[in-house]
Amino acid sequence: MPMSNVLLAITGGIAAYKSAFFARLLVKAGFEVRVIMTTGAQAFITPLTLQALTGNEVHTSLLDEEAEAGMGHIELAKWADLIIIAPASANTLARLAMGMADDLLTTVCLATTAPVILAPAMNQQMWAHPAVSLNVQTLQDMNYHIIAPASGEQACGDVGAGRLPEPEQLLAEVQLFKAQQTIEQRLVGKRVIITAGPTVEAIDPVRYLSNHSSGKMGFALATACRDAGAEVILIAGGKVTLPTPLNVTRIDVLSAEQMLIAAQQCVDGSHRALQTIPSLSSAYQYEHQHSHDYDHDHSDCNCDETEIAAATRLKPSADIFIATAAVADYRTRDAAPQKIKKTQDAMSLDLVKNPDILATISLAHPELFVVGFAAETQDVERYAVGKLVAKDLDMIACNDVSRSDIGFASDDNAMQVFFAENYKQAAVVLEKASKDKIAEQLVAMIGETLGQRHKG
Repeated sequence: MPMSNVLLAITGGIAAYKSAFFARLLVKAGFEVRVIMTTGAQAFITPLTLQALTGNEVHTSLLDEEAEAGMGHIELAKWADLIIIAPASANTLARLAMGMADDLLTTVCLATTAPVILAPAMNQQMWAHPAVSLNVQTLQDMNYHIIAPASGEQACGDVGAGRLPEPEQLLAEVQLFKAQQTIEQRLVGKRVIITAGPTVEAIDPVRYLSNHSSGKMGFALATACRDAGAEVILIAGGKVTLPTPLNVTRIDVLSAEQMLIAAQQCVDGSHRALQTIPSLSSAYQYEHQHSHDYDHDHSDCNCDETEIAAATRLKPSADIFIATAAVADYRTRDAAPQKIKKTQDAMSLDLVKNPDILATISLAHPELFVVGFAAETQDVERYAVGKLVAKDLDMIACNDVSRSDIGFASDDNAMQVFFAENYKQAAVVLEKASKDKIAEQLVAMIGETLGQRHKG
């Protein structure tokens, strides 16, 4: 169903000031926004502020004589595709849990068929109180969706859980909820491993070899896979500074060797980051925040080649492997332990070939559905098809990075997608579009092709 009409409800609390920023972000994201404010909310922020930000009249009265003969609450309840209460005070939680209808907000919540998301905000001791916990559980049982409060310093000086998440995170929560309601859930129950960004190969403690990859395509794919219902593990290389998509587990590495080890451990299920992820059988719950960031270092695995080889023989705990990372082809044989001084006009480096992460994973795990990426500057199709066959891939997406409008730093991309011969599927051309849009198209194709594989 469409989800363009958002009814934002603001209750009494110091965090109400964040709701103004949140309302603006909702409007900029393309939502039509109307606002309900309780009496308590108006003590912290004025209705005029929200009216100016949304372009719509703010609703404060239960019986509005100017709205459908005084039945404005019914009109609002029918208009809303989604209701989000941010901040939701302890008092509001209690009244909703009891099914009260003594003001505009509670009446609308009882009268609507739209989903309701609650973003509680209160003092940390209040949030920890058993009565609040009981009300939250009751509301969850009634199919209200809960965004867990953030932790940190509070206005009263206390430190702990109870802060309203920042407006940007609230928007991400809404967008994720919308995606899960409106996008076909082709990848439900699937664990997807994605590599993204460049790798960094040390020359000495100061200098390194790398490339221009931004990681944007991989991060867009992580978001699209998540939106399609998958559990996503994102292995980011080379100091990528992009924000981690909500509900995605992120592992940061530097070198190609580290990326390979992290990928192998994620595929076989042994990486420590996977231990905190709930079972795939459990549905996504808004009361939990499942975005995690992990740094990978050699202490995770000891980098023993025998252990690496043994790991590849284990039954995969993943279903799909997508290699978007621009892995450095070569590294220095031995990185200098100290900074190399500029004493000569020329310097030679002894380079050795890096492991081929995509081929290693694909050939060791034929059960995986493997998607490769090829960034080329010439003869794109020939090189892409060659990699598709040589590395035993299911799909490969290739682009011409010599084009400045779809290169590494660009927000746009264009792709040619080729499929393994057994799928009997013609190549697909994805015309220039945002990387987010390209990612959505690629994930749809992955879902369709994976379905063919299972049927076969």
